[in-house]
Amino acid sequence: MSDNRQSLADLAALTNTPAPAAAAPAAATTSDAQAEDYMAGKIEEPTAPTMPLREQILDQYGRAYATGRRKDAVARVWIKPGSGKITINGRDQEVYFARPTLRLVINQVFGVTDRQGAYDVVCTVKGGGLSGQAGAVKHGISQALTKFEPILRAPVKAAGFLTRDSRTVERKKYGRAKARRSFQFSKR
Repeated sequence: MSDNRQSLADLAALTNTPAPAAAAPAAATTSDAQAEDYMAGKIEEPTAPTMPLREQILDQYGRAYATGRRKDAVARVWIKPGSGKITINGRDQEVYFARPTLRLVINQVFGVTDRQGAYDVVCTVKGGGLSGQAGAVKHGISQALTKFEPILRAPVKAAGFLTRDSRTVERKKYGRAKARRSFQFSKR
């Protein structure tokens, strides 16, 4: 597989125009002049294009809040800086989610962002089963973490933790035993 990409100099040679690379050193000298003027006190601030960041959203207690959902489970999650203690419905993480795989699901967000043991998590979760509740807590933690530290939004989003998993149980239809299963056939 060959690389057919062309540089700006190659495109300039094709169109018989001067390459825009010559303008780059002039831009560098103007930025150097701006830096010198700033250091001398002639200008207030250097003019540099800045990308607007999302703002940190905290409540009056310094916590970030978010709601996470998965299947029929809804989790209300608050995070704050601490020792890494996770409390679910007033119980410790190891007591509420006895299966290690469910605890692994919850801690995935902290693993992706390298924040193990940096935040205390308090959450209340209702509805669904344990697997759905673990997914809801993970979704809530990832949402709250991006509100507490907006810079972490990119890695969390790239891992797919901010997207709500919309898969739910299909409803039962009339004339059927379950969602799609027919009643048992009787020959006689």
